[in-house]
Amino acid sequence: MRFQGRLVRWDDARGFGFIAPNGGGAEVFVHIGDLGMAPRRPALDDIVSYRQDYDERRRPRAVEAKLVGVTLRQEGQRAGGLGLVCTVAGLFFLGLWLALLAGRLPAWLMVGYGGLSLASVVLYWHDKTSAQRGQWRTPERRLHLLALLGGWPGALVAQRAFRHKSSKQSFRRVYWLTVGLNLAGLGWLLVKGPALAAWLPG
Repeated sequence: MRFQGRLVRWDDARGFGFIAPNGGGAEVFVHIGDLGMAPRRPALDDIVSYRQDYDERRRPRAVEAKLVGVTLRQEGQRAGGLGLVCTVAGLFFLGLWLALLAGRLPAWLMVGYGGLSLASVVLYWHDKTSAQRGQWRTPERRLHLLALLGGWPGALVAQRAFRHKSSKQSFRRVYWLTVGLNLAGLGWLLVKGPALAAWLPG
């Protein structure tokens, strides 16, 4: 038998929350891992359909849960958004390549952006799977540090591809701050690049 209720509490960082059943009664615990392949992260006031089970202490828990009203159109919008962020990341690396050919940036910098972006993708994937399984999480400051150092293109793609950290506004604000600071530093290198060529490796 399936039930339906409203999500009245949600901790996105820890990946769990509580549903208030439509028919009244005790709140029902729900974990992100029991929401399957939802097109987006849950949010407060979402309507959730679920089958009710119980944990070892006989507390109600939602299993086989689904967000009600999340449509294939929204999934298509997510896929379109993924294409957009991949294009943004690709254009950024194209710009780095052109700057390298023009002698404005050293080769190691482009390699660094690529390596840090790959590391960001791996960490976002690990953090998402850890959240689903209730395991140890990657600290947000580590994700932000990677973005600041140059892994922000990979982080941008991973947020959309894995539907992870893409709806947590406090995280997004700090993320975009790291992007701005990184691009400011890159812009400074582009302006000062020729004068620094004597000591930059590569």
